[in-house]
Amino acid sequence: MIRETPEISAGSMADIAFLLLIFFLVTTTMDVDSGIVRKLPPPLDKNVTPPKIIKRNIYTVLINSADMILITVKGQEPKPGNIKTLRRDVKEFLRPHYPDNPNFPEVEDMTLEINGKKVPYHKSKGIVSMQNDRGTSYKIYIHVQNELAGAVRELRDELAQQYYGMTFKELLKSDEKAAKQIQKAVPMAISEAEPADFGGSK
Repeated sequence: MIRETPEISAGSMADIAFLLLIFFLVTTTMDVDSGIVRKLPPPLDKNVTPPKIIKRNIYTVLINSADMILITVKGQEPKPGNIKTLRRDVKEFLRPHYPDNPNFPEVEDMTLEINGKKVPYHKSKGIVSMQNDRGTSYKIYIHVQNELAGAVRELRDELAQQYYGMTFKELLKSDEKAAKQIQKAVPMAISEAEPADFGGSK
């Protein structure tokens, strides 16, 4: 007598495969790309001569291949920088110092429109220039970028709090025209040079 081969339940196998899929989806971690949201400036017009930059107006941040931060101010020799104090130092550099202080960037007189009134303001001409080595790690590069942008954001927050009693982000949502006045007073004055070879070993 020929025995019949028992059939295998395909339904239970599908259930097991589904459970395994759910298990791997729950337990597997995936790397998430990190970056900075930044609006890039338009290309430079080749027919326009760039303005001359005075050395006292530039705060240079260099990052070598060993992820060491070097700071240069007023054309002096680079000195070691600290990521923990970088934001505070950049804020102090970009903050308008009036009357004129030769240890800080120049200031220019301008007028802001605050609540329908003309308000005199002294705007800093300070610029932060960042340059990294080709061997700089992406992690420290992003960290430094974040601290530089954070310094500008905090200065904008302080000015928005002074005139409108709210943060710059809140002002941007409630009154775009007023927010543009804060941006005018505190621009995102951060430039980035092409990577170079500073040396330094990991």
